[in-house]
Amino acid sequence: MSAGISSAPMQVSGSKPPSVPHVDIDPFAIDFFDDLYPAQEALREAGSVVYLDKWNVYGVARYAQVHAVLNDPQTFCSSRGVGLSDFKKEKPWRPPSLILEADPPAHTRTRAVLSKVLSPAVMKQIRDRFAAAAEAKVDELLRRRHIDAIADLAEAYPLSVFPDAMGLQQEGREHLLAYAGVVFNAFGPPNELRQTAIERSAPHQAYVAEQCQRKNLTPGGFGACIHAFSDSGEIRPDEAPLLVRSLLSAGLDTTVNGLGAAVYCLARFPDEMARLRANPSLARNAFEEAVRFESPVQTFFRTTTREVEIGGHMIGEGEKVLMFLGAANRDPRRWDEPDRYDITRKTSGHVGFGSGIHMCVGQLVARLEGEVVLAALARRGVAIEIDGPVKRRYNNTLRGLESLPITIKPA
Repeated sequence: MSAGISSAPMQVSGSKPPSVPHVDIDPFAIDFFDDLYPAQEALREAGSVVYLDKWNVYGVARYAQVHAVLNDPQTFCSSRGVGLSDFKKEKPWRPPSLILEADPPAHTRTRAVLSKVLSPAVMKQIRDRFAAAAEAKVDELLRRRHIDAIADLAEAYPLSVFPDAMGLQQEGREHLLAYAGVVFNAFGPPNELRQTAIERSAPHQAYVAEQCQRKNLTPGGFGACIHAFSDSGEIRPDEAPLLVRSLLSAGLDTTVNGLGAAVYCLARFPDEMARLRANPSLARNAFEEAVRFESPVQTFFRTTTREVEIGGHMIGEGEKVLMFLGAANRDPRRWDEPDRYDITRKTSGHVGFGSGIHMCVGQLVARLEGEVVLAALARRGVAIEIDGPVKRRYNNTLRGLESLPITIKPA
């Protein structure tokens, strides 16, 4: 197996190998979120695998090991939870996802359905509608000039197109972003972020559960298409609402935080914005590079199914391994000048959407929305300047902004 990861005969390892570097970093603390990059560098440089004493878990922060763990679902399973909580030892806070928190062969069957619902052919069908909405949104923002790039663009645009494509009813859509925030906070440890999110989650969960029912979904939307697969027997009727639920959380968070990241990058790197204005066909890559550079989804866990070697260290069965996707996306072993935002970079292979069989199910929607918004900004010759205090939004898994005040005007 690649990247210093190899399987060993199955046996339970009770003690923590003293040879694994122990790191006194809490990757779910507010001060970690505020000053991410020095801590991520420390994690990468400490070793190919580290032990995080704060939460008693292993961690991998180098690209090679993160990529290898993501691409070995037999050894590093998802069905025991992709957060700190181990579903074999404790009850999940909600019914587990049939996509994110499942292993083959169960995962293969349900994932195939979502891959058909969100196929490249379907993206082609909705592209013109999404592009027209993006251009209308940019025209509106240009008239206003002073906007908050998060509320007025990164959130407003996806909320103007994705719920309609899903076939959701108009009422209650404000619950969608809050629900996604809860889901991704819940992957973290029992800290204040997780506890508060779950305590306040009841109305968001109730809304989403209701919206996932067939009777509430408009014919022809993604949601109704998922339910139609229960008619053909490819999924069971009781599985369809859970698959709709997966799409509701996966289809918005990546896009909102990815778009916010892209605007934030283009505002801080005006030379790259100038390159994009000169060549709007770089829009897709500019979005992709923002996802690598900022990594809206920062971390995910896996659980070992057997004893396994990572970088020369033996890890026992049943251990949680935290993958630092954001750190991997800035690993100088993999990327030249990783701390530079470069819209012409070859971004292929970044793990901002994951990798392997669990790669983000909403990635094609996110990429489409990111591309059409950045292309609309480029074609209108826009310049972006930050003109107020930037505020971060804290989440155990997601990295994004709460507020990004900008001036948007013709260059």
